[in-house]
Amino acid sequence: MARRHRLIRVSPSAVWDVLADGHRYAEWVVGTSWSEPVRGKWPHQDAAIRFQVRLGPVRLTNETVVRHCEEGARLELEAHAGVLGTARIAIELLPWGEHCLVIVDEHPLQGAGGRLHNVGFDALIQLRHRTMLARLARLCENRDRDALRPVPIRSAVPGAEGAGHA
Repeated sequence: MARRHRLIRVSPSAVWDVLADGHRYAEWVVGTSWSEPVRGKWPHQDAAIRFQVRLGPVRLTNETVVRHCEEGARLELEAHAGVLGTARIAIELLPWGEHCLVIVDEHPLQGAGGRLHNVGFDALIQLRHRTMLARLARLCENRDRDALRPVPIRSAVPGAEGAGHA
């Protein structure tokens, strides 16, 4: 079983907003090139997203299904990876002061991944999680920073914006 955590410097609700967007899955999950919701209302129970993994010229399309959802706090997924089988991925969000402690726990369920599961396999998953959590943190923290950035005010009068105009 591979467990990893990371402190993300935004609120748990800001992290949940990213997790709850099935179109953004490919932005933070390592190995995916695109994703799209295909069933149900992501991330509610039994909803699914389709995603694609590219390995050179080979493109594998797979699916992830929500098995359990506690909105804003916990998301449990079953990722289908073709011949590799399936894996359970649990993501827990804990308030940590004004930030969010994200804990990811993954282990294979069925197929080749389950049969070949060992300490070395867990080490690879740990590396994948480190990158995945770094991507998730970057998405959440940048999104939060962008929301705080002031929006420039544009004048309705042509040539009136900027210094030096009377």
